[in-house]
Amino acid sequence: MNEAVNLWPLIGIAAIIIGFLCRLNPVLVVVLAGIITGLSASMPVGTILASLGSGFLNTRNLALIIVLPLVVIGLLERHGLKHWAQVWISNIKSATAGRLLTVYLLVRELAAAMGLTSLGGHPQMVRPLLAPMAEGAAENLYGELPKATRLRLRAMAAATDNVGLFFGEDIFVAFGGVLFMHNFMQQTANIQTEPLHIALWGLPTAICAFIIHSFRLRRLDRRLAAELGALNRAALKDKGER
Repeated sequence: MNEAVNLWPLIGIAAIIIGFLCRLNPVLVVVLAGIITGLSASMPVGTILASLGSGFLNTRNLALIIVLPLVVIGLLERHGLKHWAQVWISNIKSATAGRLLTVYLLVRELAAAMGLTSLGGHPQMVRPLLAPMAEGAAENLYGELPKATRLRLRAMAAATDNVGLFFGEDIFVAFGGVLFMHNFMQQTANIQTEPLHIALWGLPTAICAFIIHSFRLRRLDRRLAAELGALNRAALKDKGER
C-alpha cells in the first residue's frame, strides 16, 4: 500500500499567489515561499538555506544573460526600431490590436511548445516590437490614442506573451516543470509516469488558454472601437459646431 503523500508543501504556491496579489517584492516572495515549503516538508533550516544558496549560485550568470539582450535592444530602439514597427503595421489596413496579438499568441505558444522559449519575451519582443505594433494598429484605425489606451495595449501585449509562454512550454517534453513533476511523482509518490504523457496532458490546458485569451483580445478590439469611436465622433461634433 502506498504511503500518504504530504500535501502541506503546496502551501508555498499559495504564498506566491498571495505575495504577487499584494504586489510585494518578487524576490522576497519567492524566498519566503521556498522557506515555507521547506518548513512544511519538515526540512531543517540549514538545509533550506543551503538549497536557496546553491540555487542562487547556479543562476549567478543569469544577470549577464539578461543584460546583453537589453543592450542590443536599446541600440535598436535608438535607431528607430519602434518607429518602423509602427509604420509597418500601419500599412496593413485590416490589422487591429486584437488580431495582431492573437497571431503573436499562436506563434508564441507553438514556439514554446517546441522548446523555443527565447524567441519572445518582454525586453526583446514585447517592449520594442509587439507593443508599438499594437499601438500602431490602433492608431491606424482611431488616430491619436489617449495615454490610458496606450498603457492598456502595452499591458495586454505583455499578458499575451506571458500566456503564450506559460501554457506553451508545459507541452514541451524537456521543460523543467515537466521533468520536475515526473521525478516528484516517481521518487516521492512512487507513481510511474512518462514525461511525454505529462506534456501531452498539458495540451488541453494550452488550447483552452489560447481560446480564452483570444476571446479577451477580441473583446479588447470591441472596447477600443466603442471608446475611441465615441471620442472621435464627439471630436467631430465639436469641430462641426465651431
